[in-house]
Amino acid sequence: MTEKVTAGRDALGEFAPTFAELNDDVLFGQVWAREEQLPLRERSIVTVTALMASGVLDGSLEHHIQRAKANGVTAQEMAEVLTHAAFYAGWPKAWAAFRLAKTVYEG
Repeated sequence: MTEKVTAGRDALGEFAPTFAELNDDVLFGQVWAREEQLPLRERSIVTVTALMASGVLDGSLEHHIQRAKANGVTAQEMAEVLTHAAFYAGWPKAWAAFRLAKTVYEG
């Protein structure tokens, strides 16, 4: 991951500076940077699946679907990931994730 993420500081920096720092510097600055251990494309697939399974069906999931697309996950692959995960995470969650993915990939 080459770009520096500032989402935590932008959204929560004054209210929760420690959380913002951990989000930006540790999660996105260190964990996502471990591309030799797991490439960005696969990290994106894991992240989208985990968010969907957890029921995080908001802008966070949409952001990570956008990131997955940028990291080389095709629309067909995303559809397959969400279809597969639907059987483990739940059909309604998959519907919501599909709506977000369709918007991202058609936009």
